[in-house]
Amino acid sequence: MPALACCVDSAVVPPGYVFGAGDGSIPFAGVPPATITADNAPPAAITTAWSPDRSASLYRVDGWGAPYFAVNDSGNISVRPHGGDTLPHQEIDLLKIVKKVSDPKSVGGLGLPLPLIIRLPDVLKNRLESLQSAFDFAIQSQGYDAHYQGVYPVKCNQERFVVEDIVKFGSPFRFGLEAGSKPELLLAMSCLCKGNPDAFLVCNGFKDAEYISLALLARKLALNTVIVLEQEEELDLVIALSQKLSIRPVIGVRAKLRTKHSGHFGSTSGEKGKFGLTTTQILSVVKKLEEVGMLDCFQLLHFHIGSQIPSTGLLADGVGEAAQIYSELVRLGANMQVLDIGGGLGIDYDGSKSGDSDLSVAYGLGEYALAVVQAVKFVCDRKNIKHPVLCSESGRAIVSHHSILVFEAVSSTVSKAATMTPLALQYFVDGLTDDARADYRNMTSAAMRGEYETCLLYADQLKQRCVDLFRDGTIGMEHLAAVDALCEFVGKAIGVAEPVKTYHVNLSVFTSIPDFWGIGQLFPIIPIHRLDERPGARGILSDLTCDSDGKINKFIGGEESLPLHEIEGNGAGNGNGPYYLGMFLGGAYEEALGGVHNLFGGPSVVRVSQSDGPHSFAVTRAAPGPSCSDVLRMMHHEPELMFETLKHRAEEMMYEDSSDDGESSMDHHHHHRGNAAVASCLARSFHNMPYLAGASSCSLTAAMNNSGGLYYCSDEDGYDAAGDSAVASAEDEQWSYICA
Repeated sequence: MPALACCVDSAVVPPGYVFGAGDGSIPFAGVPPATITADNAPPAAITTAWSPDRSASLYRVDGWGAPYFAVNDSGNISVRPHGGDTLPHQEIDLLKIVKKVSDPKSVGGLGLPLPLIIRLPDVLKNRLESLQSAFDFAIQSQGYDAHYQGVYPVKCNQERFVVEDIVKFGSPFRFGLEAGSKPELLLAMSCLCKGNPDAFLVCNGFKDAEYISLALLARKLALNTVIVLEQEEELDLVIALSQKLSIRPVIGVRAKLRTKHSGHFGSTSGEKGKFGLTTTQILSVVKKLEEVGMLDCFQLLHFHIGSQIPSTGLLADGVGEAAQIYSELVRLGANMQVLDIGGGLGIDYDGSKSGDSDLSVAYGLGEYALAVVQAVKFVCDRKNIKHPVLCSESGRAIVSHHSILVFEAVSSTVSKAATMTPLALQYFVDGLTDDARADYRNMTSAAMRGEYETCLLYADQLKQRCVDLFRDGTIGMEHLAAVDALCEFVGKAIGVAEPVKTYHVNLSVFTSIPDFWGIGQLFPIIPIHRLDERPGARGILSDLTCDSDGKINKFIGGEESLPLHEIEGNGAGNGNGPYYLGMFLGGAYEEALGGVHNLFGGPSVVRVSQSDGPHSFAVTRAAPGPSCSDVLRMMHHEPELMFETLKHRAEEMMYEDSSDDGESSMDHHHHHRGNAAVASCLARSFHNMPYLAGASSCSLTAAMNNSGGLYYCSDEDGYDAAGDSAVASAEDEQWSYICA
């Protein structure tokens, strides 16, 4: 009988069997070695030199990352904060930011734990300026007789400093905000008090009397507020409340266009979309406003054909249809001033520059702006009406690039079967049923004939048959382990790819990348360093949560695994220290949508600006992520009471120990120290973030003596949430009496 070359681990050798001499291998009869090429060889089989440029190509950095991200000569990701205008000395090494933020304070770091969000306000500023420049150029080149002034939809990322930065950076060109709820409206009103007085405050979303009253009050506060009707019924409230408050409103209408795109993000557009008024309802609004003498208040037309519009052709169709409605409203006597084209300006998540998927778009900022300007100008010129002010609600395109999520791979594992000796192989075959033995013979015969697909088919069939036999109790665990070893060896012998590793990452997918779990949205995820080394494995990412969906097993480019570097069990590979990965283009929606599954809160956050210092950057703001206390409080628990309960229980247990053994004055002193140490460690556990810590900030060490266990608290240099005055909150005061 032909046998497979194999070696056996002692764990699968049955009692009474021994290893063969030497390495225990015999030829795999009749099966030629698989042809090794650069495409199918394991990484160790390829000896050509690796380079940062090859990593940039492998991970498509030049596609999705341009002009803000690149791979530098050191093999690290570098940030170009000013896009294409970034000078060489202004580039920022991302690894240096991570080290500055995460290193202990004793060596000059900030001591913040990972995961970490790095915000780059310079990138945000460049995105705003680039969008404005694209429209300014299109308007000038086409002879368009009005201007562009956009708004940022705060739902994309409501974080305070993001919104404040947008208002500040956008003030020179009247950039405004869009709100879709009452809290967002309050936020926008407050921020725009410091912005350009001509900036729009666009009020979208479903509205009740309180929402409309707030919007009217905003006009009273000299904010350029527009109330956009999402439902026809809202008009009655606007009319009644504006008359009651004696405030003349500016009114817009969201039109429900026929134009839509077929992708996931186009589901809210078209005639059956969730939002907007039909042409019949718009005509009713015109009539009602005319009857109450408020038709002059109708000044804006809004529409939205879906996020991530894939092509300028589809964009032009939608804008052209809306321009026709706009021109008809002018004809009907409305005081039309503004055409708000909504969102839809997409970004290229996978670097393909393709209009055939939800992950990319087939245009840039300049082409987008030109398509809009040309479509509106064509309709207005034909109708001989004044060109409207152009407004867009581009959120994803503004904030996606400015935020990077960095997290650590703490370990990696791979399902690896044992090897077998010829003797163990014979034992395995002898223990099979007739049907399973036939599968084995067919597998080896197919291998000898060079029919490798058939060989793998019989290998899978043999494996499944053995699983069934194990479930029935016919064979033991040794046989089950042996068939795994056999099938893995067969796969390797005929050139099947190496098994995919699982990299365990210090992250919650549900908290930090909810769109991946919820809608299958893919983001570029790559190592942020070691890019001058050839990746030695392929892997998927498994998060910390106790949930089978807490993994990332799909990546840009249609890949089901990611090229990664080898790491040791503790996350340190080849003396390189921690292994850091970055998720890019996630600045929109992910933070707002993230939950607290398994009570994992959000990451730490730092704000990093380009500077002229030795490392080209300055950390201008730093804050740790929510502590265990914070996330418990979100679920209406009371951490202070929980702490007292646990502290009391610890005191009771130590008192019982001392009562049982008898206690001297020295023992009493040790137990008092033990109580204090337990209390201190409990307090720090409540204060620390829920994620894995590189070095425990409070470890209990037990030293045994005659009176039982004595516990001591060992403090490390890690981040101390209670002691860091730069980021400590008022809440820390109530804990200070129990923190060492």
